[in-house]
Amino acid sequence: MKVKVLASGSKGNSTYLKCGDTSILIDVGIGVTKIHKSLSDINVSLMDIDAVVISHCHSDHIYGLASFIRKSQAKVYIPIDLLADIKQIVPIDRIVLIDNNFNIEETKITLLPASHDVPCYGFLIENNDKSLVYLTDTGYVNQKHYETTKNKNIYIVEANHDEIMVMEGPYTYPNKKRIISDSGHLSNINSGKYLSKVVGNNTEYIFLAHISDTNNTKELAYEQVAEELNKINFDLNKIIITEQYIAAEEIEV
Repeated sequence: MKVKVLASGSKGNSTYLKCGDTSILIDVGIGVTKIHKSLSDINVSLMDIDAVVISHCHSDHIYGLASFIRKSQAKVYIPIDLLADIKQIVPIDRIVLIDNNFNIEETKITLLPASHDVPCYGFLIENNDKSLVYLTDTGYVNQKHYETTKNKNIYIVEANHDEIMVMEGPYTYPNKKRIISDSGHLSNINSGKYLSKVVGNNTEYIFLAHISDTNNTKELAYEQVAEELNKINFDLNKIIITEQYIAAEEIEV
């Protein structure tokens, strides 16, 4: 399994996965030009992408989807509650409706319902003996997901904000309240607490994702997540900080 986070943050998100012979994008929240450039760095073209899975329909996760579909052959895999929005921008014959557990060729994907202000999902992605958890845009992680996501190889989990920065920052009070609510985003501390409950000996990489450029810093996200992971003596060298405008290096497990 190969992974490259193309962009992650409040202004756009997209992640590339290579699972066996299948190439998958999680979300297309950035422009096609940026996706093309980042993929070309690892000798992958838009036409190589077999499938797109969409976490939810906020613009920072689907901004570039319509253009991408026009320039690729990929199918878009979504649950039924995303259909009304997605069919406005994707031809119906390019949409595949999915259940909570589905396969894309040899890759098994399990939906992880998130707690957000629109229907939203994380993913457990498994190919042969390798596994990845993708979980962003959720106000909290339901404990029923803990066992499901335990001891996986790769975690891409949001560390969106520091609560003090949110409350002292420039946003309106209703927006501040939304961000820190159970239907908003994971704080650094709550991200760290979740990760400390699920990482294990098989865990090789943790990507801290969807870091707010207004209510967080990369340094603070790392510090607060690391504080929680230190409690279980986790190797902090396995943490990778994602960025909004710079794609991460491709990793392989």
